[in-house]
Amino acid sequence: MKWFLSVMLLVALFVALPYVQAEDKAPADAPKTEVKSAEPASAAGDKPAAPSPFNSLKEKVSYGIGLNIGTSIAHDHLDLDPKIIAEGIADAMAKAEPKLKPEEIQAAMVQFQQKLADDYKVEQKQYLTDNAKKDGVKVLPSGLQYKVIKEGDGPMPKPADTVKTHYRGTLTDGTVFDSSYDRGEPVTFPVQGVIPGWVEALQLMKVGSKWQLVIPAELAYGDNPRPGGPIRPGATLIFDIELLGIEK
Repeated sequence: MKWFLSVMLLVALFVALPYVQAEDKAPADAPKTEVKSAEPASAAGDKPAAPSPFNSLKEKVSYGIGLNIGTSIAHDHLDLDPKIIAEGIADAMAKAEPKLKPEEIQAAMVQFQQKLADDYKVEQKQYLTDNAKKDGVKVLPSGLQYKVIKEGDGPMPKPADTVKTHYRGTLTDGTVFDSSYDRGEPVTFPVQGVIPGWVEALQLMKVGSKWQLVIPAELAYGDNPRPGGPIRPGATLIFDIELLGIEK
């Protein structure tokens, strides 16, 4: 999970922190170099930049570490308490007695991970509900949603056919996870060799058509996407598909 990566980043940066502290505590007789600002003077009428509340290198690096971790947590929309995060960091750095036992922390992490997964699935279901109300969107009995962008006039593939397509796959947040357009060449595959949502849609499309599919998780990868990939368990997938031809 991304929050775990944030924690690992924090650990890595703390490993480097003693070196920052050592540099910050340079001997009094060390030569001092005057550093001139490379920033241009403020234009007439511009407000001068507010002075930094941090003076030492240690303070600035400490703030930067905290800012990076906070940015990552905010990006992942994690509901965490920044004051208690700071308290945990302070206890660890002071080598104080932890306020929670390791097994309590582990149990909380497992519970939190499950909550994130449950909340994500609810969010994905809501996306499907909202999308079904949009103009031009049709919903099939299976739950597959599609919108015709361009209607072709060629034949429709049969289950045993092999087709050539161009496509772009995105998550509901707009993240592109796969694209033949980006690779610069179409893809050829058997109709029956793809996820169920595609199998159903391809047999309804005419060659020359371009559709947008919104595929529920149960017609995509369900709770078992490829480990380590961008697709989370329970993810609704969006595909823009062009059916270019049926291979002989």
